[in-house]
Amino acid sequence: MKKQTFLITAAAASLMLASCGKGSSDSVATPDPKYITVEAEIGNLTRATTNGVSTVFDKGDQISLYAWTESATAMPTSLVVNGVTNTLGDDGKWTPETLMLWQDMTTLHYFLSIYPKRTVADFTADEFSITEGNYQASDLLAAVRLSPGLTATNNPVNLTFNHQMAKLYVNMNFRTQWDAVPTIASCTATAAKTCTINYLANTVTPKGEQVDVPLAAKEKAENFSVSYEGIMVPQTGFRTVSVKIGEQTFTYTHDADIPLVAGKFTTLNLIVGRNKIEIGTVDITDWTDGGNPISGEAM
Repeated sequence: MKKQTFLITAAAASLMLASCGKGSSDSVATPDPKYITVEAEIGNLTRATTNGVSTVFDKGDQISLYAWTESATAMPTSLVVNGVTNTLGDDGKWTPETLMLWQDMTTLHYFLSIYPKRTVADFTADEFSITEGNYQASDLLAAVRLSPGLTATNNPVNLTFNHQMAKLYVNMNFRTQWDAVPTIASCTATAAKTCTINYLANTVTPKGEQVDVPLAAKEKAENFSVSYEGIMVPQTGFRTVSVKIGEQTFTYTHDADIPLVAGKFTTLNLIVGRNKIEIGTVDITDWTDGGNPISGEAM
């Protein structure tokens, strides 16, 4: 399966080289370390805040940048850059909150960048929860550059971002017991909404019990009466979607796990009828592509 990615290079506007003291006459001069620069350009990124398959960052968006040395596969004991916020300006450039310096010209550096900006204490077990009603906060993107490590000669740094969460679409049609499309009071997915993220190993582990995660109404998909969507924690064991119409709740439980995979969206097509929901099709596709959905009927 293809992994959804987009390219970020980094560059703040017109940064000067750092100055340092001169060594003794018998020492070898070392080039001054350069500022780590961040310049952002987005290609085919899909964010939860858009209906299409591509978009760009908005002015004012912020990413966090971390850089360290020592080891690519273990939590660093200290950071060269500790979560410095970079903000997208009117000129389309990312400007760091504080200047970011390479440790030196030759040491290998490793990078992590996160959108939206985020403080991370443990790169191997960062606890994250879906924020109900806030797609932008829930659509966590991370760019990790571990192998090969980079030196100051690789400035600006090229980073590839990936969606850490999954996305769920639920489309519905209705049986003729309703004269018109009924008003949906709520649509929820029963699943874990909290996880821990290991950025170094590129894994997401669900945490806690399954709860009812509210989905948000969206523009209806073609050939359907209503559609809902939500950012979800990647996980196994997700099988149930509930739809409330008036005082009645219709619940659909699949006979197998409905896949929720990082960087992918799953489409669940339902037919809501008298006292039940039937399944039509279920499909998992790349976040940037359409595809064949999962369908069914809700009871």
